[in-house]
Amino acid sequence: MKLLAVHPSALMYTRVFLRLEPLGLELVAGAARNAGHDVQLIDLQVEKHKDYWKLVEEFRPDAVCFCGNYLANIPEIVDLCKETKDRFPDCFTIVGGHSVSFIPQDVLGLSEGAIDCILKGEGEPSIGPLLEGWLNGDISQVPGVVTTEFEGPPPTFVKSLDEVRPARDLLRHRNKYFIGTLDPAASIEFARGCPWDCTFCSAWTFYGRSYRTADPKVIADELEALKEPGVFIVDDVAFVHAEHGLAIAAEIRKRGIKKEYYLETRADVLLRNKEVFKEWSEIGLSYIFIGLEAVDEEGLKKFRKRVSVDRNFEALEYARSLGLMVAINLIADPSWTKERFETIRQWCLEIPDIVNISVTTPYPGTEIWHKEARRLTTRDYRLFDIQHAVLPTTLSLPEFYEELVKTQQVLNTKHMGWSALRDTVGIAARLLSKGQTNFVKMIWKFNSVFNPKLQLADHMRRPRYEMPVQPDVVDKMNVKELYVHGPGGRKSRTLDDDTEKFVDQTRMGADA
Repeated sequence: MKLLAVHPSALMYTRVFLRLEPLGLELVAGAARNAGHDVQLIDLQVEKHKDYWKLVEEFRPDAVCFCGNYLANIPEIVDLCKETKDRFPDCFTIVGGHSVSFIPQDVLGLSEGAIDCILKGEGEPSIGPLLEGWLNGDISQVPGVVTTEFEGPPPTFVKSLDEVRPARDLLRHRNKYFIGTLDPAASIEFARGCPWDCTFCSAWTFYGRSYRTADPKVIADELEALKEPGVFIVDDVAFVHAEHGLAIAAEIRKRGIKKEYYLETRADVLLRNKEVFKEWSEIGLSYIFIGLEAVDEEGLKKFRKRVSVDRNFEALEYARSLGLMVAINLIADPSWTKERFETIRQWCLEIPDIVNISVTTPYPGTEIWHKEARRLTTRDYRLFDIQHAVLPTTLSLPEFYEELVKTQQVLNTKHMGWSALRDTVGIAARLLSKGQTNFVKMIWKFNSVFNPKLQLADHMRRPRYEMPVQPDVVDKMNVKELYVHGPGGRKSRTLDDDTEKFVDQTRMGADA
């Protein structure tokens, strides 16, 4: 079969700070190609709808699969599926990915028959059988498949992360991907899953609290093959398992691989595995993103992070001591007042780090969704992008956005605009000399994207597609109902006993 794999358009924050290679879609495309199918790929983060239609007309795919990792992209995906079906009625339309895996029937209902099936869970092991089943007239036994008429067996994991490789050659504009000054940047996966259970996150409910790692030699092979000088490590929490991180570093040193790296981790993991991060700082790690989420004990408890404020600040100090550029994420709660925003602003100004402010957003698959979905002030999918308030705010909505953007301007003042160009003039000149303009263009984009009036206007638009009204929340939640891949317990986590014990001591509640 001919398969066209499609990544939808960029979200609000990805139009400024980063634009990442669609690694998940490349992995699915690679699995489909390995199964003997003819595959093409288009990324609408860097191309336009007219390019999609041109490719469809030229390639004439038998099937089109869309990546539904983000709720805010669902309206675009549904519209493209409807128009694709109108033009090519026999085309098999598939939607998979993280977010749609939690709400398959909702998305199918929105499409009014334009989406043939949702593929829940990891796409790599199921895409081949799904296409084969479609050819043979029966997809009912494909793991993870959901249609309006039936649901197949539960989704399955890939047998080994070493066996799935991304079809990077299918990406048509590889120089368009960047994160900060890493321009261009590729993405790579060292491990998959997360063993913790934060209330605002659906990574652990998607993967069943599993944690699997790729072989260090396989990772090094992939790094050697990358042409991009920058590399974003996509792991939800990097280097949970210290020995794995050190083994990868040893392979990099042995082969003389020269890259610059950006990764995300937890403060407690950083402090526990200091030697790993020190080693990586010596072989190219330059950016480290730490999701603090809150700067007080009350906020940390709300997000189920059993790590103290003091330990968080200790982690920041250690990362700085390694010469790393530190980026932190804070979650703005709808209950914040002007005084609370001002306190956060002053704190942000006092530290040297990059600060990102997102907004508390209930997502299907998270405990916050289960507890807060009935209180939603909007059901418009487009607003579920962690930059819009979808729960009742203490301040009026205009005031909330004024304070939010004013606080986000701290990042703009410290790290973007003329000050950023002054501090990074050498980097900017080097990138421009090589024809790389992503970072330089990003410096001045903030005010055109983050604007209180624009965010407020988004609420005024008539929703094209809305979430269904959510049922009343029951007092006691069955955590296992949140999972896409069912929890496999201890055997699903590639961790030594000491690390497993550490994880248990630093999580706060959900079973499995």
